[in-house]
Amino acid sequence: MKEVISTPQAPRAIGPYSQAIRAGGFVFLSGQIALDAATGYIVEGGVTQQTARIMENLKAVLEAAGSSLDKVVKTTVYLKSMDDFGKMNEIYGHFFTENPPARSTVEAARLPRDVRVEIDAIAIAP
Repeated sequence: MKEVISTPQAPRAIGPYSQAIRAGGFVFLSGQIALDAATGYIVEGGVTQQTARIMENLKAVLEAAGSSLDKVVKTTVYLKSMDDFGKMNEIYGHFFTENPPARSTVEAARLPRDVRVEIDAIAIAP
């Protein structure tokens, strides 16, 4: 059985997918980009500002599912350029200060709306 998770506190899905799905004891979050939920626009600035917005978006979806960043077990980070790894990693680390999840980081040729970073996550469901 699966349950669709949705919250107005994070950007609505811009295609035929859900913000997250709860199934099998986990919450599977779709990739988030740096969209502001209130305006629908990409946040101004570079990878630092985009990573911070993405992490806030992930946090909002997790909270809607009854989970939290502390329960994230795996993330995948997609970067437009690996040159941005250090800046992304610094902001990412502020959100996962203890027992960080497993993570993969890859460079992608192109991301939605030409953003610099996209992140998806898997967390333990409540």
